[in-house]
Amino acid sequence: MMVIKISAKFVQELRNKTGAGMMDCKKALQSSDGDMQLAIEALRKKGLAMADKKANRIAVEGIIESYIHAGSRIGVLVEINCETDFVARRSEFQNLAKDLAMQIAACPSVKYVSVDHIDNSIIERETRIESEKEDLLNKPANIKEKIISGRVEKRLKEMSLINQPFIKNTDISIEELIKQHIALLGENIKVRRFEKFLLGEGLDKKENNFLVDVENIINK
Repeated sequence: MMVIKISAKFVQELRNKTGAGMMDCKKALQSSDGDMQLAIEALRKKGLAMADKKANRIAVEGIIESYIHAGSRIGVLVEINCETDFVARRSEFQNLAKDLAMQIAACPSVKYVSVDHIDNSIIERETRIESEKEDLLNKPANIKEKIISGRVEKRLKEMSLINQPFIKNTDISIEELIKQHIALLGENIKVRRFEKFLLGEGLDKKENNFLVDVENIINK
């Protein structure tokens, strides 16, 4: 079988789109006869398979990354772990951390790393809210239960970071993005925790009533 010649520029383009290694990109393009889309699909499948094998390995190294949005009204701190300090210093790993911090800042509804991190009390609250909606009142019990389950699952995923479409490439989820980097860097990668800061959040903003202030001064 003749192996087709793939240009370095084409290989680099695939690498930019997938984050996979240069040789993996070259082989994927050759096996797909230069079809970029088929090569992307092949690399995604390979990356997911490799990442799944590494998912249970202990990751205790890593970095804490920050992101401050323009205007300095939203800030994020995120801890992302890997297995070795060597990988933690890699530019690909650090860029991933930056992208994740930016993603968190861009997603107002995201409050948890994954659905598994959501407390049962939150799940019960969302289930109760959905079950009390008027459009379900006259539905048969079995249909109602399926609708509630589907809506709650959708809501929980909206609150989960790894279920979000990646803002720089909405064709993949954050979970897939992380798995691509696991395949690229050869180590397990975990988002351990994050904290989002919104300017003034939780503070009762004082409403200044000019007339009341003037009246208080006059009456002194």
